[in-house]
Parts: sequence; C-alpha cells; structure tokens
Amino acid sequence: MKYRKLGSTELNVSVIGVGTWQFGGEWGKDFTQDEVDAMFDKAAELGINLIDTAECYGDHLSEKLIGGYLSRRKREDWIVATKFGHHFDGHLQREQLWSASDVLKQLDDSLRALQTEYVDLYQFHSGTDAQFDNDGLWTMLDKQKQAGKIRHLGVSISTANDGVHQTSAAPGIGAEAIQVVYNRLDRAPEERLFPLADEHRLGVLARVPLASGYLSGKYKAGATFAEGDVRANHDAKKREEQLRLVAEIAANEVPHGLNMAQWALGWCLQHPAVTSVIPGCKDVNQVISNAQAADLDMVTGV
Repeated sequence: MKYRKLGSTELNVSVIGVGTWQFGGEWGKDFTQDEVDAMFDKAAELGINLIDTAECYGDHLSEKLIGGYLSRRKREDWIVATKFGHHFDGHLQREQLWSASDVLKQLDDSLRALQTEYVDLYQFHSGTDAQFDNDGLWTMLDKQKQAGKIRHLGVSISTANDGVHQTSAAPGIGAEAIQVVYNRLDRAPEERLFPLADEHRLGVLARVPLASGYLSGKYKAGATFAEGDVRANHDAKKREEQLRLVAEIAANEVPHGLNMAQWALGWCLQHPAVTSVIPGCKDVNQVISNAQAADLDMVTGV
C-alpha cells in the first residue's frame, strides 16, 4: 500500500480507501456484521486505513456496522471520515438538516453509532452554497474540534454544485479536504476544483472512482441491471452511452492484460491533486482487487 498526506493535515491516508454507501442497504444487498468485519480485516491486512461513510447511509446503518467492527479492533489504526446534513428518511429519501443544533445532534449520533469518541474527518455533505454559508454552523463545529470530537473538517461536494465557492471558502471555515465525484467518465473537477484544492492545500478524496461500476470492466453494451440495483434507475440512453465510452476506453487506453477496475483507480490517483480514492466493495475479493491498484506504476506515494 502507498500513502499520501491529506492536504495540510497530519493524516497519512492510504491511496485506496473503503467507501461504505453500500452498507446502508440501498445498493440491493444487505450486509451482515461478519461480512463487514471480514472486508475490513482484509483491508487492514493490505494496508488500507481510510473508511468513508455518512450518517444517512441507512439510518446510521453503515456507521453502526463500522462501529461494530471498530469496537473490537484498534480504533487508532483507522482514519474514519463521515458526513452531516442529510438525515435518512426512507429508501433513497433524505431530509436536509443544516442548523447548528441539528448537526450537533447528527455528530453525537454518528459518534454513538461508530462507537468512537472522535471522527477524523467530518464532512459537509452535498449541500448548496446557501446551506454552506452558515457562520453558526461552522462556529459550532469549530467548538467540537476544540472539544476533541472532530479532528478535521471537510467538504463533500454535490454533483449539482460546481463546487467553486465551497472549495474557495474551505480554508476560511477550517476545512482541510474536499470530496468530489471523479473518474475517467467524469473529469469535471480537473478544470477548476483541482487547481483550487492545490492552491489552498486541500486534500482530495475521489468518490465513485469506478463510475458506479461501469468502469469495473464487467459490463458491455446492452447490459441490464436487476431490480433493486441502483444502476437500474439510471436513464437508459445515458447508461448505453456510458457503456459505449467504457468499451472505447478499454480498447484504447487500458494496457493489455490489466484489470480495468484497477486501471480506473490508478487513473484517478495519477492526478497530482487526488489524495485517495474511496471505491465501494461488496466482498473480500473486491477489497483485494481495489488494494492491488496501489501497486501500479502509475500510482505514486510512500
């Protein structure tokens, strides 16, 4: 495994992390504690130390599974990132809660679910600029940092937002990292956000690095997805266009014999602005495959 410093923080994060949206029950599969434990044990064995979650992945369900694991392992071995602002309100439904008092309750609920006394990275979760510009919220969160509940603040940027204002304003509210959707099919952050992140010494976590599995190499044009699979809800025309682009990339960019999913993770990590990628995983084999991307020559780190 290779490691990189997360922005101006002291955190040395593995270039491959574990994204845990799938543990919230909306991916089409329910996970047991034993399954989650096995994945995290394998991740730790392979040198992965970063977990990304959110309180709205299920009603703290993802956090509870992570907490069940951390309660029986060494908490200090892990860098745990979670998020605030969206409360689970039913399958694929969220209630937005941004007041200082609401977020303080979310923080305490997350700490309880995670069975930890602190969060390493607490991230504003896909809010609007108006929701972001809330002095009372950031004053409260700074107090929680001073109290030891939060080590660092971050901003997870919505795909509905260009992210320029929030990235530019991040240092002013004490944030030291951003999280963005970034992959070979969606390169939007390269134009404005990555230069701003570099200017402000912000760490960058790349989420959806496999483009919801389209870059896994498993799907061809005409592929269909089972009911309950989130990709079944994607626009059919857009889905076919994505699969067509994937076929072109596989033919023209991925070296012969290289696993496409590993290449796609390495592709993200070769951008100098990106600190770590946080792909999801459904089993131990996917954890192993994701971790192997760190061994590619295109990936730097120590």
